[in-house]
Amino acid sequence: MRRKRIREESNLDLTPMLDIVFIMLIFFIVTTSFIKESGIEVNRPNAETAERDQKGNILVAISENNEIFIDRRKVDLRAIRPNIIRLKAENPEGSVIIQADKASQTGLLVEAMDQIRLAGVQEISIAAEND
Repeated sequence: MRRKRIREESNLDLTPMLDIVFIMLIFFIVTTSFIKESGIEVNRPNAETAERDQKGNILVAISENNEIFIDRRKVDLRAIRPNIIRLKAENPEGSVIIQADKASQTGLLVEAMDQIRLAGVQEISIAAEND
């Protein structure tokens, strides 16, 4: 009589390990801070009194060619107000930071600030480099 050898295969249960990996993934996603960028590289002017602002902010960039960018999109001067109203509704506690290039026109910066104030935002900062 032949004996059949029953061979047991050892299985490793991966469920607990997958649970831990999933929990770690959720933890890292929740604790990650997301940095918003304006979408263009701006050569900011230097200022000795510049301070770092850590709040969630709305970024408006003015390039050296006097182009305005909000949320990585090029916008017209007249489109600043509706965009700021929409972004302020999404982030009511955020302030607006204008990143104006050194070579941009000051008049455009003032007009952009005016449009932002007309959108109901009074906390406007101008970004500068701190040496």
